[in-house]
Amino acid sequence: MTLKVDIYTRNIELTEQISEYINKKVSKLDRYLPNIDETRVDLAFVKSARSANDRHIAQITIRGRGFILRSEERADDIFEAVDKSLDKIGRQIERFKGKRVRGRGDGTPASLVVEEPAVEEETAGPVIARRKSFTLVPMDEHEALEQMALLGHENFFVFYNANTSKINILYKRLDGTYGLIEPNIG
Repeated sequence: MTLKVDIYTRNIELTEQISEYINKKVSKLDRYLPNIDETRVDLAFVKSARSANDRHIAQITIRGRGFILRSEERADDIFEAVDKSLDKIGRQIERFKGKRVRGRGDGTPASLVVEEPAVEEETAGPVIARRKSFTLVPMDEHEALEQMALLGHENFFVFYNANTSKINILYKRLDGTYGLIEPNIG
């Protein structure tokens, strides 16, 4: 089965060479993770980047039943950015497969499915630049820590706590430890 790859660009022209290169490289991901439903590659060129080495951006997102993996890398060449992003997603797949074997005991993987952000048009005043909607999968605090690392979320992670049946926010503190927010409706 050939993996379908959706390629989206921003401020960069999608040439036949780039398209063939990405399809050739990214379509091999289903060898390592066979139940991939959707693969998306976002390419961008940011002229205003501080360093010339960070102007080309490649973001790869793969979705499947019960998981989402995303990697983003920057380089001075679009092909190099794609290669770096593929290396990173490969490491995430290895880590995900290792954790998935263990699971939660009820046969479902410990994962969180995040939908694509919708970028809103700019208006005067405070602007909501991104909106994300996601499905919360029940997990405990330990699984939330693992999922936070797996998704590359460095500051916080929202999850449904299976032990308390409430939505919790896990966040990283300045001293390197983690905090847990348990909101109550009042």
